[in-house]
Amino acid sequence: MIKAHKIRLHPTPEQTIYVAKAAGTARFVWNWALAEWNRQYEAGEKPTALKLKKQFNSIRREHFPWTWEVTKNASDQPFLDLGKAFTAFFEGRARRPKFKSKKRSKPSFYLANDQFEVGDHRMWIPKLGWVNMAENVRFQGKVTGARITKTADWWFVSIQVELPNVLPEKKQAAIGIDVGLNHLATLSTGEEIENQAFLKTALKKLRRANKRLHRRKLSSKNREKARRQVARFHYRMTCLRDDVLHKLTTRLANCYGIIGIEDLNLKGLLKNRKLARSFSDAALGKLLSLLTSKVEQRGGQVIKVDRFFPSSKTCHCCGWKWENMQLSDRVFLCQNAECAYCQFEQDRDYNAALNILHEALCLIGLIDQAVSGTGSDEDANLAVDAG
Repeated sequence: MIKAHKIRLHPTPEQTIYVAKAAGTARFVWNWALAEWNRQYEAGEKPTALKLKKQFNSIRREHFPWTWEVTKNASDQPFLDLGKAFTAFFEGRARRPKFKSKKRSKPSFYLANDQFEVGDHRMWIPKLGWVNMAENVRFQGKVTGARITKTADWWFVSIQVELPNVLPEKKQAAIGIDVGLNHLATLSTGEEIENQAFLKTALKKLRRANKRLHRRKLSSKNREKARRQVARFHYRMTCLRDDVLHKLTTRLANCYGIIGIEDLNLKGLLKNRKLARSFSDAALGKLLSLLTSKVEQRGGQVIKVDRFFPSSKTCHCCGWKWENMQLSDRVFLCQNAECAYCQFEQDRDYNAALNILHEALCLIGLIDQAVSGTGSDEDANLAVDAG
């Protein structure tokens, strides 16, 4: 198992110039290799990453001597990255590789495990020396590589560490999760996770910063300052959102072995002109991906319930369905006189979370489909223990 630890760097002004040059060299080599690949492909040849690398090295000292000012990985790795990108494109797993822009692309370059060294709050880079890191690497294992990137005004290093595969302890507890906009997540235990809506909170300041950016003259220093300010706004909102998502998913993955959640059509939700920004701000797709990866690493499983399953319209106790339920109806009241919950009002999201939990257990065979929902996490966990 390979894990990556992303750490912020604190380079000096001279070191900042070096890492910027290395990132620029990596971008230039990528664009050169992509242009040469397209030319050879249109000519009927069969280009490969190794052939392009050999061709570039034959003319490098004469035509591009400035590429020797930085580490050799900055000019070697882009060929391998381009080869992987075209492999993914031909297999239908990704789009065709594009040229990288100095202004729009994220500056980055790769370092092999023999091209850097990690020490106490610092790392050594060829032709640069020791660079201060904000913290030490958390994982103990074989370091396989690192990639240095720039986000907003800051440089980061992502260090990949190979860890031994440890059999995680399986947890028997199960839970259902209903995600939404009023509450980011409503658990079948009754707990509600607030939707922080960081973009909505900072939208006024962000609009003002964008207006300031577009009023500046093109290619001027003031425009670059305004662009960096907008980038810092976006980076801060990303950090706040990721902090909430990581803490929530880690807690759920550590406590529960079976998690039921809706399989939402995220692309379809983003086509709603009135709610697209709110769905993007909530980052439901990232929540699902983080939850899936963390639960699987800990030996659990995430059960995705079909998106057309009427979790909000169905009573979790008796199965009565509210056919005419609207989005504005936030309280669920069962109309079945024989239901034990017919006289009690309950939040529709909590009712949906209980239905999702029951349906998830039915999908994996721990509860018979013909039996109605249990209505409580204790009964569901008893069914998991019995299975």
